[in-house]
Amino acid sequence: MRIWCFDCFIDDVDEEGRLKQSAMDNNNDEDVEFDLDEREVGGVLNSEDEMLATEEEEEDIAELEQLWSFEIHSQRLVLQGESSNATAAAGAVGEDCKMEEADHDSYHKRAKVYSALADAGNSGSSVERSVSFGVDSSSSSRTDADMFCQNFILNYSRKDGKKDEGDDNGSSESEDFEVHIDLTDDLLHMVFSFLNHVDLCRSAMVCRQWRVASSHEEFWKVLNFENMRISVEQFEDMCLRYPNATEVNVYGTPAVNALAMKAATTLRNLEVLTVGKGHISENFFQALGECNMLRSVTVNDAILGNGAQEIHLSHDRLRELKITKCRVMRLSIRCPQLRSLSLKRSNMSQAMLNCPLLQLLDIASCHKLLDAAIRSAAISCPRLESLDVSNCSCVSDETLREIAQACAGLHILNASYCPNISLESVHLPMLTVLKLHSCEGITSASMTWIANSPALEVLELDNCNLLTSVVLHLSRLQSISLVHCRKFTELNLQSVMLSSITVSNCPALRRITITSNSLRRLALQKQENLTTLVLQCQSLQEVDLSDCESLSNAVCEIFSDDGGCPMLKSLILDNCESLTEVRFCNSSLASLSLVGCRAVTSLELKCPRIEQICLDGCDHLETAFFQPVALRSLNLGICPKLSVLNIEAPYMVSLELKGCGVLSEASIICPLLTSLDASFCGQLRDDCLSATTASCPLIESLVLMSCPSIGSDGLSSLNGLPNLTVLDLSYTFLMNLEPVFKSCIRLKVLKLQACKYLTDTSLEPLYKEGALPALEELDLSYGTLCQTAIDDLLACCTHLTHLSVNGCVNMHDLDWGSTNVQLFDYFGLNSSSDNTQEQAETANRLLQNLNCVGCPNIRKVLIPPAARFYHLSTLNLSLSVNLKEVDLACSNLVLLNLSNCCSLEVLKLGCPRLASLFLQSCNMDEAGVEAAISGCCSLETLDLRFCPKISSVSMARFRAVCPSLKRVFSSPNLAD
Repeated sequence: MRIWCFDCFIDDVDEEGRLKQSAMDNNNDEDVEFDLDEREVGGVLNSEDEMLATEEEEEDIAELEQLWSFEIHSQRLVLQGESSNATAAAGAVGEDCKMEEADHDSYHKRAKVYSALADAGNSGSSVERSVSFGVDSSSSSRTDADMFCQNFILNYSRKDGKKDEGDDNGSSESEDFEVHIDLTDDLLHMVFSFLNHVDLCRSAMVCRQWRVASSHEEFWKVLNFENMRISVEQFEDMCLRYPNATEVNVYGTPAVNALAMKAATTLRNLEVLTVGKGHISENFFQALGECNMLRSVTVNDAILGNGAQEIHLSHDRLRELKITKCRVMRLSIRCPQLRSLSLKRSNMSQAMLNCPLLQLLDIASCHKLLDAAIRSAAISCPRLESLDVSNCSCVSDETLREIAQACAGLHILNASYCPNISLESVHLPMLTVLKLHSCEGITSASMTWIANSPALEVLELDNCNLLTSVVLHLSRLQSISLVHCRKFTELNLQSVMLSSITVSNCPALRRITITSNSLRRLALQKQENLTTLVLQCQSLQEVDLSDCESLSNAVCEIFSDDGGCPMLKSLILDNCESLTEVRFCNSSLASLSLVGCRAVTSLELKCPRIEQICLDGCDHLETAFFQPVALRSLNLGICPKLSVLNIEAPYMVSLELKGCGVLSEASIICPLLTSLDASFCGQLRDDCLSATTASCPLIESLVLMSCPSIGSDGLSSLNGLPNLTVLDLSYTFLMNLEPVFKSCIRLKVLKLQACKYLTDTSLEPLYKEGALPALEELDLSYGTLCQTAIDDLLACCTHLTHLSVNGCVNMHDLDWGSTNVQLFDYFGLNSSSDNTQEQAETANRLLQNLNCVGCPNIRKVLIPPAARFYHLSTLNLSLSVNLKEVDLACSNLVLLNLSNCCSLEVLKLGCPRLASLFLQSCNMDEAGVEAAISGCCSLETLDLRFCPKISSVSMARFRAVCPSLKRVFSSPNLAD
């Protein structure tokens, strides 16, 4: 009995190197050779002439298995360095053999999984090295798919049910490497039913129970050897092993003809056979007649016979036949039960068919078949339902007429790429699918004959360059395709069941009329000359007319309530540049896109259900009416020419008018509006603001930046906004903030950037009268307030958490440690009062963020512990070019930015929680920086880029002084 394995069927094996390296690593210094080109033992037993092994062969197998098991155990002992126990191990092998009778029942329900160490011993056994499979040893690479063939142990010749001695030898010594999994045979069979052949082969390597379970013939009814290197002898053994196989694939095998013959003559239950990629003799087709159970045959990419002779095929039960991409002179097929026949891309010159029950015939791309041959083949099949003659340039209208008469039940016809057909006088009353791609003879006159097919459901007319118009009234038409029809100008379709229309790249198309009750989506992108669109589509919900540049304003009537699309929900009119006035009155429309419609000047929507609208690129829009709409947010800041705006949106919460510089009339009725951004609306007046606050009482955030027309009257109306918390009046001409202080009691954020007309007394109510008690953030950047006003704010407004005085030229030193001023006097408190302690507690600052960026007159910043800035976490003094001294004692300061303070000389930091320090472009020396960071035990980031007095070698010193540093940024051009 010879043993061979599955992997000798395959050329490429990429696991060879990995297995060899793994074994060498496990063996350490032991000289164990692995000849993987001879393949592993544990392959399939190959019975040469008989189905069952003789008694002598069984004895040889038992001896071979015992030797193999002994070798495995010996190699394991060598790997473990336990050579002194080798004799005892050999005795254990014999003892296990005696116990096989007792273990006979247990192996049927217990799988043993060995560790990698035990596997290394298996892979290096001497038995493996002694067996050769006759495979080309030059193959050095293998793919994962080769596991289909690797190490599959099929020891099926033993029918006595005795246990395999090689499975349990040495088990007493390998208990540490075993994992027992109790699975009954029925459960294991069910699990294996989900595995493919590759995984079945892997499973067979585990134990005898799994090996037997994985070899069940139910899993091997399909023998797929496609593109495998398998010999005739090996294939014959497989056929003998699995005589009940029903499907065989030997496509691409070296001896494909011989294997196909063997399958046809050996497997009596064969139902499906696939061959090809080679030479197939005439004897093969004769042998097929002996396979009584055969149902399907596929021959692909092959030379039949000698390529110049007639091939005869006769079979009484064959139902499906595919002879594709084959070289043959003539074909003669007699199959009375044949239902499907494909001769696609075969170069025969004649095909004689005797298949009275044939329903599907595919002779596409059979260029050598003449018109008469095609006609003869088709009309010999009176029950033909599907015919594919695409790319058969010889097909004529006469042939189609005779086929239509002979095959009255023809349902599907594919005559694409047939230049000689026009369908003149062709009557196909039962036709449901008609494909006529690139048929140069198809014209508008052909539609008359197509209209005589009342059952037509699918029509494809792509690339019919002479087609100018399509007018069809077919009640069952469901789908039509018109792509790249250069001269096509008009489409008129009436079909109750029409559900799909594909029209693309028809540059001459001008008019479309569609009537359908089933159409839900219509896409007509890039129809540049389309001017007229008439729709009566009761179920239409989505329309895309992007880049239809010639559509006029009349298209709006089509999509209004009386326009024929009562269920329309989404409409896309992007880049329709001919639209100037858009007016929709539609009760179902939910989404509208007018992106890139630059010519639109007027927009009027009465769509109570519309929730989304996109106006990007509508930069010429002047008037907009949204009455009513269901929008929740709207951005009109991209419409700089908008002058008149009316909005009635009961669900809107956010409105952005930023940049509408000419907006002078605005009626905004949005009772749920919470955010309004009217930045740079220079023409917005007080009366408009008053009306808006009256109709939108829930506004919480109001941005009026750069609205110079807003005055005291408009600000007084803010008392109608009880929830207002954010107010931005930056870049306005305000001189009096009294209306704000009286109207906005709950204000938390007030921004007054660049309000240059505010005087020093404008903010007195804040720090003298306690106005805006909830105020937390105040922005006075780029203002003209004097130092005294700023000092008073810092001293008295203890509830502020964020203060910005960026760019204030009147901002001088921040010195809270002056010896000539008593601290509490500085804070506006009386130090001699009896309740000094209570006042000291109230003097605690809540300030968290202080920004003094670009203040040129700041020279000194001193914040001692007595200043009580216990909450200050961020201090930004960057770009203060005259700043020379910084002395901070802030226990919670986390970030300090002194970048570009080029005059900085003294830096003292008592900030134990400081995490980030930025000194970019400062002139401090190394000693000053080292002294500054020495007390910052939490410092993680230090930025010293572009500091000319600090060298790169000092980075190590800084890390030593401050061990918590994680990131130090420095420039490569620092001084040496």
